[in-house]
Amino acid sequence: MKLSVALAAYNGEKYIAEQLRSILDQLGADDEVVVSDDNPSGGTRDAVMALSDARIRYVEGPGQGVIKNFENAIARTTGDIIFLSDQDDVWLPGKVEAVVSAMENGAKVVLHNAQVTDENLVPTGDTMFALRNSRPGYTKNVIRNSYMGCCMAFEKSLKDKILPFPDNLPMHDQWIGLIAERSGDKVQFIETPYLLYRRNDASLTGQATTFSQKLSWRRAILTETRKRCL
Repeated sequence: MKLSVALAAYNGEKYIAEQLRSILDQLGADDEVVVSDDNPSGGTRDAVMALSDARIRYVEGPGQGVIKNFENAIARTTGDIIFLSDQDDVWLPGKVEAVVSAMENGAKVVLHNAQVTDENLVPTGDTMFALRNSRPGYTKNVIRNSYMGCCMAFEKSLKDKILPFPDNLPMHDQWIGLIAERSGDKVQFIETPYLLYRRNDASLTGQATTFSQKLSWRRAILTETRKRCL
């Protein structure tokens, strides 16, 4: 069984080497990490190449934002199980083993918990599951999304359903989770935190959204998942 990691990067040079080391420590010789860099003129390429690991495949991103960058990374994966990864977190020991075990027991999508930390990886005491009231369910996850890409993995059979991403998605990770739920695929939530989720300036600068924008996104994702799962 080959494992792939789809990592979307943008000006990721500050933390990406630490993240990649934590990933590579849990991968086998035939596994891969696809790093899609949405700013190839920045410092990410040098930070990635300095690791000199043949399992890393560096590719230039489309330059159209985070959703299309993840689409680019996912499309280039060749593994049986695809993990999603941000550029500045840290994988904890046992993550890959736990996810693969869940997949071998029939799960098509796996979501595990994460410890929230500050920029220096000092835990805040929060977990992502607690903050998001995370649990499976199609309607629940349309209204309030549980699916965090940095904590997700899915079977390659979903690629044909999720790609290409629609243009009007709020986020790629919610789309993947909802497609699986709408299709009746087994999703598994693992309560154990297998990731240090680093909160820093980059992760805290999301645009505020209006109520009307949220309604528009929900209508769009309901429509698109219905179309894709006919």
